[in-house]
Amino acid sequence: MANNALDAIRAKLAEMENKGSSSSPTQSDNAIYPHWNIEEGQSCTLRFLPDGDESNTFFWVERQMIRLTFPGVVGGENNKPVTVQVPCGEMYGDTCPVLTEVRPWFKDPSLEDMGRKYWKKRSYIFQGFVRENPINEESPENPIRRFVISPQIFNIIKGALMDPDMENIPTDYVNGTDFRITKTTKGQYADYSTSKWARKESSLMEEELSGIDTNGLFTLKDFLPARPSAEHYAAIAEMFEASVNGELYDPARWGNYYKPYGVEVPASAAQPNLQATAAPAQPAAPAPVAEAAPAPEPVAEVATPVAEPATPAPEADTGKQSADDILAMIRNRQNA
Repeated sequence: MANNALDAIRAKLAEMENKGSSSSPTQSDNAIYPHWNIEEGQSCTLRFLPDGDESNTFFWVERQMIRLTFPGVVGGENNKPVTVQVPCGEMYGDTCPVLTEVRPWFKDPSLEDMGRKYWKKRSYIFQGFVRENPINEESPENPIRRFVISPQIFNIIKGALMDPDMENIPTDYVNGTDFRITKTTKGQYADYSTSKWARKESSLMEEELSGIDTNGLFTLKDFLPARPSAEHYAAIAEMFEASVNGELYDPARWGNYYKPYGVEVPASAAQPNLQATAAPAQPAAPAPVAEAAPAPEPVAEVATPVAEPATPAPEADTGKQSADDILAMIRNRQNA
C-alpha cells in the first residue's frame, strides 16, 4: 500500500491528540485469536491487515464499553454479583447517559473511585494473520483472524506509527511489518509492555495472499455493538442508577436490551422497538487477565478489553458514601 496511507494515519492520530482524543453481529466465533491465552514468557507474531471498509483511515476500530455491576439477579441468585456490559454512547457521537452522570464525579476526590468503576473501557479491533502461534488450538477455515487489543498494547502500536523511522504502513502486502505480542506479569496482572514491532519488513506469503483473495477482509465496524436507540439509552440509564443503588438486575425490565452472560430472559420481559435498532451485540471476545490501569481522567481512560463469556467480578465499592448519597449529591450540584 502507498506511503500516503501511513501519512493519513499519522495526520489523523495527531489531530485526535490535539483535540484531546476526545447493526452488528451478536455472536463471537473462533476467528478471534485469544492472544491472552499464551503462557507467561511466550510470544505470538501477528500481521495486521487493512480494514475491509476503505473509508476507515485506520486499520482498526475503537470499541467503548461500560460495565454495570449488580449484587445479583431478580428471581435468581441474589448473592452472586453479575456484570452487564453496555455500549458507551460517545462511541457513536451520542450523549452517554452514564458518563453524563459520572464525569462530574472526578471533581470530588471522594467520588473518584466510584467514577472510575463506571468509566468507559476502550479496546481496539484489528484483523490479520497469526504468523507464530504458541497456542494449541483448532484454527478456523478462514486464516484471517480478528484481534481484540487492549490499550496497553495499542499504545505501543500507535507509538511506532508516529515514528518517522517507520517508512511503510505495517499492513502493506509487500513492505509491511509484523507485530510481536509478548506476555509477562506485573504483580497479579498480565503485562504486555515488552511487545514490539519486528525490526525488518516482510512480504505476505503466497498462501496468505490466497487467503485474502478467497475470504476477503472483514469490515471491522460490523463487530461493534449496535448503536442504541432512545429506548436502549433509557434502559442503560435505568440500569446505571440501579447499579449505583445496589439493586438487583431485573431481567424482566432489561433482559431484551442488555443482560449478563448466561442469564435467561423471561417471556414476559419488556420488548424493545426492534424497528429502531438491531438487538445490541454481546461483546465480541473473551478478555485477558485484567491489566493494571491508572486512574482515568474525565476525558481519557486506560482500561482492559471487554470480557466474554466469563462474567468479571465487580470491583469493590470504595466510595465513602452510600449510593443514594452519591446520586443525590451529584444531582443537587448539577441543579444548583
